[in-house]
Amino acid sequence: MSFNLTTHHHHLPQPPLITTKAITKHPPIQQPQNYNHKPQSSSFTNHLLSLALAYVTLTSSPLPSLALPSINGPPLPPNLPSPTTPFSQSKNLITGLDNGKIRPCPSNNPGCVSSNPKSSSFAFPWRIPDNALDNALQQLQQAILETQKNAKIEVVEDTPDGQYLQATVDGGFGRDVLEFLVKGDVVSYRCMAAKVTYVYPFTTALGDSKGQEERIRKVVDQLGWDAPSFSAMD
Repeated sequence: MSFNLTTHHHHLPQPPLITTKAITKHPPIQQPQNYNHKPQSSSFTNHLLSLALAYVTLTSSPLPSLALPSINGPPLPPNLPSPTTPFSQSKNLITGLDNGKIRPCPSNNPGCVSSNPKSSSFAFPWRIPDNALDNALQQLQQAILETQKNAKIEVVEDTPDGQYLQATVDGGFGRDVLEFLVKGDVVSYRCMAAKVTYVYPFTTALGDSKGQEERIRKVVDQLGWDAPSFSAMD
């Protein structure tokens, strides 16, 4: 008996070929840092465009001229409001009669004394004795010139409401104004500073009401006329 030996060759699978590739590593590229850089928003760009358009408009069209009033210039037109600040009011001191009466004291003239009942610094009017009625105005002028320093009679006039007299004298902060209205046997008056003094930054004017009262007292004492007062009623 013969045997045929058959040799079987088993083919094993070949492992896959691994191809190696050299990889070169490069250091990472660092971007330069700008610490002052700030992102700009669209609103900022729009703002720049608005400014550019405004500049073009201003430079291409003429601007209207503005007139600023001067303190020493002409009075304001009637259609413009008058100044209302205490300082501006003190620059426009109003004297003379108001509807035939002595004016009350201005609110921005703290040293003022007036016989007008509406005045905050009220003083009683004088009464002329019978033996002085004929030349009362002349006696009043003489008493002012004799009792006041550097007195000057500015105005003497007859009005439908009586005889008006205005004089200026040296005061504590400049010249003071004295106004009198002689009507029958009654003398009404107002005495105040012609120039109101302010000390920065305060908005209240300096005044010397006691000085004004003493000035009026000297005049009436020189005349010897009747001058009622609050102190005499105590």
